[in-house]
Amino acid sequence: MSDAIKHECGIALVRLLKPLSYYQEKYGTALYGINKLYLLMEKQHNRGQDGAGIATIKLDVKPGNRYISRYRSMAPNAVADIFEYVQKKFAAVQRAYPDRFANAQWLKDNVSFTGEVLMGHLRYGTHGKNSIENCHPFLRQNNWMTRNLVIAGNFNMTNVDELLEQLYELGQHPKEKADTVTVLEKIGHFLDSENQEQFDKFKRQGYSNVEISALIAEHLDVARILRKSAKNWDGGYTISGIVGHGDAFVMRDPVGIRPAYYYVNDEVVVVASERPAIQTAFNVKFEEINEVKPGYALIVKKDGSITEEMFREPAEKKSCSFERIYFSRGSDAAIYQERKHLGHLLCPQILDAINYDIKNTVFSYIPNTAEVAFYGLEEGINAYVRKLQKDTLLNRADKISDDELNEMLSIAPRFEKLNIKDAKLRTFITQDADRQDMVQHVYDTTYGIVKDHQDTIVAVDDSIVRGTTLKQSILTILDRLNPRKIIIVSSAPQIRYPDCYGIDMSRLGEFVAFEAAVSLLYKRGMGNVVEEVYRKCLASLELPKDEVENYVKAIYAPFTDEEISKEIAGIIRGTHINAEVEVIYQKLENLHIACPDHKGDWYFSGDYPTPGGNRVVNRAYMNWVEGKNVRAYFSA
Repeated sequence: MSDAIKHECGIALVRLLKPLSYYQEKYGTALYGINKLYLLMEKQHNRGQDGAGIATIKLDVKPGNRYISRYRSMAPNAVADIFEYVQKKFAAVQRAYPDRFANAQWLKDNVSFTGEVLMGHLRYGTHGKNSIENCHPFLRQNNWMTRNLVIAGNFNMTNVDELLEQLYELGQHPKEKADTVTVLEKIGHFLDSENQEQFDKFKRQGYSNVEISALIAEHLDVARILRKSAKNWDGGYTISGIVGHGDAFVMRDPVGIRPAYYYVNDEVVVVASERPAIQTAFNVKFEEINEVKPGYALIVKKDGSITEEMFREPAEKKSCSFERIYFSRGSDAAIYQERKHLGHLLCPQILDAINYDIKNTVFSYIPNTAEVAFYGLEEGINAYVRKLQKDTLLNRADKISDDELNEMLSIAPRFEKLNIKDAKLRTFITQDADRQDMVQHVYDTTYGIVKDHQDTIVAVDDSIVRGTTLKQSILTILDRLNPRKIIIVSSAPQIRYPDCYGIDMSRLGEFVAFEAAVSLLYKRGMGNVVEEVYRKCLASLELPKDEVENYVKAIYAPFTDEEISKEIAGIIRGTHINAEVEVIYQKLENLHIACPDHKGDWYFSGDYPTPGGNRVVNRAYMNWVEGKNVRAYFSA
């Protein structure tokens, strides 16, 4: 993606099912769990660059001894910083007590981060609050072991105001207006209620307080807690949690917007946001890894029993398609093929745009995430050339001349790496004016390939959000090669609507597709639509959530996709580009063909999978009309 955006966080959960001594004996280290947590987080570092955190819980610790450890970091390389901190602890112990370092029980009794339940989180802050207090995991502490709660998640709630009001009604006073606080306190409230209910039950049966503590730990109904907590949640979420005594869970929203994968054997339960992280860390096959079902929670009790229990009725699955296009690492076998398919499906549109002139076209891509789609495009163009050669040579009625034969056989598409990304230039620019001046140097190009004023350049990007980098950098650099025409191709459809489930795309005015549609409205004397949509959005504030529609669709309704694409081309071309510029977007139906199991397409279609989404898009539109440069939702 040429336009950098922040997006979904990543989670990792490891639950050891054997005593630490088992891993010491089998793998030569009692640090098996913490080592695996590090691998899971490092293999998901693409999911968070604003911070990271880990927490561990030790099972069956005697009263008076610490059993919860947590460390969070906002260092530039937060994952490495965290595990360097942990490693120093172990290194110090090894130096001081070399004869005891292989004693798993002694390590557990004396060294932090040696627990059997381990949680990790990688954070992308979507609300601009980057401080150590905003880094997961979050703790809700209590002297009762079964009332302690640790959570970390990849989530955004669209109805934070409503959830906060419910907390006020419960008598709570949350310290912050953010969905992490509401989620933590909501689960915490019903965890407290469950504890009290269990306590009262066992007290009536005559058990002592000490006996009751153990009984609560055994009988705590995690699924019931989650059902009560999530009853009114509206958003996309994967939330992992650990109760102080050792029960653990990972819950996924009823639509399956946010991803969650898990693997179980007789030694470990592991959950992560991305499947390849589990495959690599545990050396397991693709088919051995399962998805947490939408509306379900994977629950691991302290005794090691594992269940997957429904906490909300699942709705039609609308998993995030941007995971497939861009966010998740392309090393996932299914994602890799889907991205290639997206590139392949673009071939007919591209061939039409270049008038089938393979000879005078250079095919390239915008590094780095568009590379796999480019491979699919390459396969498609090569398949077209082979078919053209075969049909021409086999179907001619007359004899082909040597010159014609040589010309036909010499058709060879030119696939080149024209753009080179110099990412280091992004790391120290903070001021908007400086960034705008420097952004044109983020990419460099390869010279000596494009024929002056003769070749067309086809450059594939995985998606186009704002068009800023295209306008300020990529087109400028490509234009220096003196092509006749530049065609920018997006493997995703036009991004028209904000996200509200975990991606930092909530300001409508930043979308080049929205800018193009509004421009067309005014050019065609339809500016009244802008005001009409605003009035409907304003009136919708008084409607029940379930009755609110996405009124912003009316901004795009008068125009075809091609008309908007043409207007976008004019916007990003500006007045400084000499070459003709065209923009081609993936068709929405082709996105669904390439990614059939991930039909969450609200950024493109405006069809939000939860009622809160319509409220958010309308609020985003009102913010734009009112000149408010703020997000349309609250988040972590």
